[in-house]
Amino acid sequence: MNHAAGHRVRDVLSVSNDPAVIERAEERVLSSLSQFHYPKASLFAVRLCLHEALSNSFRHGHRGLPENTPVRLSFDATAGQVEIHVEDQGPGFDPAEVPDPTLEENLERGSGRGLLLIRAYMAEAEYNAKGNSLRMVYKRPAGA
Repeated sequence: MNHAAGHRVRDVLSVSNDPAVIERAEERVLSSLSQFHYPKASLFAVRLCLHEALSNSFRHGHRGLPENTPVRLSFDATAGQVEIHVEDQGPGFDPAEVPDPTLEENLERGSGRGLLLIRAYMAEAEYNAKGNSLRMVYKRPAGA
């Protein structure tokens, strides 16, 4: 398959809560970006956000579900951007109710930072109405 400009890499993965499986899923997304020669800083940002999204799905979304309940990860990468969807099978949540981790009263809480990082690095980050599916878009930096 030719991955020149105008081409894309897409995939859908079922990710279980196992560090080796999570690592392989992250590598699959990053290898697709490497085919388009994304810079190292972009690969770092995408890996960080993807890891946070998957961690949140398992830690929060799947709380109370069987340990082997998988998360659905899909991505669509081009030379200009990558769109990533992380969907868990939990009941969902309201992102507006996550405490702002930058406020002094929340600094010790240790939650909400992943969402803050995702919003900082991604051009777009939005949950579906139910709150169990996150759509993230990373845009390649100009000139990179």
